[in-house]
Amino acid sequence: MGSDRVIKKRKMSALEQLKNLTTIVADTGDFDAINVYKPTDATTNPSLILSASSMDRYQYIVKNAVDYGKTKKGSLENQVSEAMDYLCVLFGCEILKVVPGRVSTEIDARLSFDTKKSVEKALKLIELYATFGIEKERILIKLASTWEGIKAAEILEKEHGVHCNLTLLFTFAQAVACAEAGVTLISPFVGRILDWYVANTDTKTFKPQDDPGVISVTSIYNYYKKFDYKTLVMGASFRNTGEIKALAGCDLLTISPSLLKDLENDEEILKPALSVATAKLQDIKQISLNENQFRWLLNEDAMATDKLSEGIRKFAVDTVKLENLIKNLFK
Repeated sequence: MGSDRVIKKRKMSALEQLKNLTTIVADTGDFDAINVYKPTDATTNPSLILSASSMDRYQYIVKNAVDYGKTKKGSLENQVSEAMDYLCVLFGCEILKVVPGRVSTEIDARLSFDTKKSVEKALKLIELYATFGIEKERILIKLASTWEGIKAAEILEKEHGVHCNLTLLFTFAQAVACAEAGVTLISPFVGRILDWYVANTDTKTFKPQDDPGVISVTSIYNYYKKFDYKTLVMGASFRNTGEIKALAGCDLLTISPSLLKDLENDEEILKPALSVATAKLQDIKQISLNENQFRWLLNEDAMATDKLSEGIRKFAVDTVKLENLIKNLFK
């Protein structure tokens, strides 16, 4: 007698659906976590590297970096600087063993207003990656979206063929300047925009479609696709899965392990929220910005000015903490 049992087809998780609409990037320096969710790319920053370097299971990487720094001549400060660069590259190399795509490695936030030194640091990191057999096509150099950072990215892209990821991006003016500079990718910070509006306005909760961070990324995506810019948009810094779902269809989304887990356990049916076809229908005008116009528009946006400055300061603080961690191991 045949079985009456009915085998139910498993529903696709929201994460699986999202992977069909958008390139998923893991926002972490923990490559064990990256391996669980199988993203295409991964991105790091000083805060994430600091967190990973404090974990017991990654102390062998920290030790390797310190040992490398000790082989370098010069002052302790120079040796620590060399170890820091090596540490970031070692983490990047480990991540690239897990992801099939690219890893973003960030330039020291304290160089955010120095184009020349940002370019020099980027090229040094690319050279370090090359010693491990990693081609520059698999690396995205991450720079803050200051005018100087954008100009550094333009030089790296056009003169050296180095791909760049412009981070700490909060306003349309930054996005326009990045597109005109021909950078590979931008990372507009959805959650940090939301944080500012919650802290500085009477509205404390927002539906995903009304989320100011979601609105900002949507407008940037539509502008890029309307006018055929090659720069890709990677939404970043999410506070909840609602923001992520509201940007389904974006070129890339970089998501923390905790939110990746939430999406994996979610079976809500997703539909594309962004598309090239919809972007082409938008009634928007193309603009061009010189340095004075860029600085004025950034100055006029209180949220972007606050969050850009705050972001650079926080990354700089975490960089110093990481340096101190490394320095203590030289004793």
